[in-house]
Formats: sequence, structure tokens, C-alpha cells
Amino acid sequence: MSEGIVLLLVGILVVLTAVYISWRAGRLDRLHIRLELAREALDAALTRRRAVVLELAGSRLLDPATSLVLAAAAHEARTAGPEEREHAESNLSKALRAAADQERFREKLAESPGGGDLLQELDAAVAKVVYSRRFYNNAVAVTRAAQRRWLARTLRLAGHTETPEFFEIDDLPPENMSTE
Repeated sequence: MSEGIVLLLVGILVVLTAVYISWRAGRLDRLHIRLELAREALDAALTRRRAVVLELAGSRLLDPATSLVLAAAAHEARTAGPEEREHAESNLSKALRAAADQERFREKLAESPGGGDLLQELDAAVAKVVYSRRFYNNAVAVTRAAQRRWLARTLRLAGHTETPEFFEIDDLPPENMSTE
């Protein structure tokens, strides 16, 4: 009788271990899906910001030099390869800050026909980049922590997926922009 109880306990332990391992693998899979969705949202936010900056640069509401600087930075960010992308997006942020920090930038745009709408789009696009990058980097941190756990490493629960990398850019919005 005691041998039967021992086998039952071992069986329960094996089942509980298998359930736990399955749960950890499922969690890791859900984290990778969350990471992919966050990356897509970040890419969409960066694309939207570039589009709004290009629209602003081509709107003839700014002086030609500012328009040229913004258009060049947006074009560089659009055409940058994976290795240069963070640098190009940071340059776009810096160019946008330099343009928006000019004297009466917001007032001049707001007074122009269509400028107010463009300002609202720009504010929303800049804020979306900030939030999307934070969300993505948070997803990277959580996923990396789950991948580093002993059980995940030992049983290769992450499969052959690469360790995700943080997306580090200068996304500080211009001082006179509302990002709320």
C-alpha cells in the first residue's frame, strides 16, 4: 500500500512539474508576442512622426532652412538601415527640437491656415513615439528577464529566438510641445 502512495505522489509531482514547465513556456511565448506587438506599435509611431514632420517641412509654413533640415532628418530616418536607425531617429528628434524651440514657433504655426491642425498632429505623433518606446523597452526588459531564468535557459523554452534589444533613442520632445 505504501508503495502505491509513493508512486501516486511521484506521479502528482511529475504532473505538477510538467504543468509548471508548460505554463512558463506559454508565458514566454506570450511575452514574445507582446514584444512583437510593441515593436510594431513603435515602428508605426516612428513612421507617423516622420510623416508629420515631412508634411510640416513641405507645408511652406516654416522658413526654407528649417524645412530643409526637418525634411533631411525625416528622410534620413526613413531610409536608415537597422544599424543606423536609432541614430537617425535621434537626429530627427534633435532637428525637431531645434525647429520647435525657435522663437514663436508654435504661435506662428497656430496663426497660419492649417497650422493648428498640423501642430496637434505633431504633438500627438511626438507623444506617441515617447510612449511607444517606453512600452517597447518595458516589454524587452520583461522578456529578457524571463529568458534569463534558470528553467528557461536549461530547457531552452525560448527556442532559438534572439535576446531582444532595447530601442534607445533621444525622443525628448521640444520644451514648448504639449505631450499630454
